[in-house]
Amino acid sequence: MVLLESEQFLTELTRLFQKCRLSGSVYITLKKYDGRTKPTPRKGSVEGVEPSDNKCLLRATDGKKKISTVVSSKEVNKFQMAYSNLLRANMDGLKKRDKKSKSKKSKAAQ
Repeated sequence: MVLLESEQFLTELTRLFQKCRLSGSVYITLKKYDGRTKPTPRKGSVEGVEPSDNKCLLRATDGKKKISTVVSSKEVNKFQMAYSNLLRANMDGLKKRDKKSKSKKSKAAQ
């Protein structure tokens, strides 16, 4: 997995969307990140150290290529605006779901 800066992550995410436009999927995950790279042991000393700066870890993959970035709380507003614009621009190829009529469902239930 490649850890990128915020701007580089957005450009690589655009490339992933373009590559998977006709066929394929892009998976995006978001979680709170505390800066640890190693898991905490189950037994032993439990340290309740709270980080002074909250961070978010974003990961994206198409099954083959993985990219990630860490966004601090100071730059989250700027990143969120750019990220939402990117999602709006690249999610235009989604298929609409077929809506089945409610009368067919009610007839089947009776």
